[in-house]
Amino acid sequence: MLKRFWVIAGVLLLGACTAIGDWMEGKVEYKTANTLPPLEIPPDLTSPARDNRYVVPDAAKSTATLSGYEAERREGKPAAGLVVLPQVDRMRVERAGTQRWLVVEESPEKLWPLVREFWQENGFLIKLEAADLGVMETEWAESRAKLPQGGVRSLLGKALDQFYSTSERDKYRTRLDRTPDGKATEIYISHRGMVEVYTTMRDPTSSAPGDTRWQPREPDPELEAEFLRRLMVRLGAQEEKARTLTAAAVPSQQRAEIRKGVDGAEALQVFEPFDRVWRRVGLALDRVGFTVEDRDRQKGVYFVRYADPETEKDERGLLARMFSSDSKVKPAQYRVQITQAGTSSQVNVLNKDGGADASRTAQRILALLHEQLK
Repeated sequence: MLKRFWVIAGVLLLGACTAIGDWMEGKVEYKTANTLPPLEIPPDLTSPARDNRYVVPDAAKSTATLSGYEAERREGKPAAGLVVLPQVDRMRVERAGTQRWLVVEESPEKLWPLVREFWQENGFLIKLEAADLGVMETEWAESRAKLPQGGVRSLLGKALDQFYSTSERDKYRTRLDRTPDGKATEIYISHRGMVEVYTTMRDPTSSAPGDTRWQPREPDPELEAEFLRRLMVRLGAQEEKARTLTAAAVPSQQRAEIRKGVDGAEALQVFEPFDRVWRRVGLALDRVGFTVEDRDRQKGVYFVRYADPETEKDERGLLARMFSSDSKVKPAQYRVQITQAGTSSQVNVLNKDGGADASRTAQRILALLHEQLK
């Protein structure tokens, strides 16, 4: 009996040791996380070598033969119509403040299926795919980072997961933009979070729990950086190289401020050239959760929809109504325009027809953008 006790104790101790891991790895643990099943190869085909598992067939190629593919592999060159993933020297990370994005020397069409697989491999369901806009968005996923850890839970793992629930949800939006020269793709990952908070206290008589509501959390740049790092590794970068490139930058001076013109209308002045501001405004819109319906880089315009929470008065709170699906507020159309102004750029919020808009809603949109761009 004593021997059996020590065996069980040893197993539990081993489980406790395995629970200790990297902090960031735990921070991005989600309930929906799972491992995709291995690809089943039909019996009349040959399983590809591991180094070729990310080769993407060219959709424009109408036919291909297995014998031709194998012959070209033996000769050490890629098969016709196939593109090998970019190497690390063909990827770089650009940044501005807390914003980071990945630049890959490959077309958005070739990278799109790889990005989709990346999110699925990390356990997320894809809610939105708009290839024409280059936007992909995941479903809300329950964060498991703050669950109690210990030997028993680590040992039983998924068997106990169903008994735990956390009060945080996350979702991610990925945007793929072709670079101005058309030779590469800019990949942006933006995070949005929700947290469940109590609106009433527990009933002291019946001990019934209080009421709760979901409200937005601040976007987490470090979560964005972590998934950007993982995507780099998925695309062929070395682990340490990816970690170095996506590391946090030293905070710099103020980059933007809101100014009022002679006509009383407000504008956002960003102390950077147009190309850089165009990228940063796009990422800011994704972070805040605007619906970007279209964009015209040549004219410097994003066509967006925004539901002003001030137009509906209820107890849920401003940000909660902004993200709520049952709000009575109908999102209105606006244009966010970026223009070059010397060595800086100016961001204006226009109405749906492209006219000046000095309303409180336009000022609120500018304030949200300023918070992300400053």
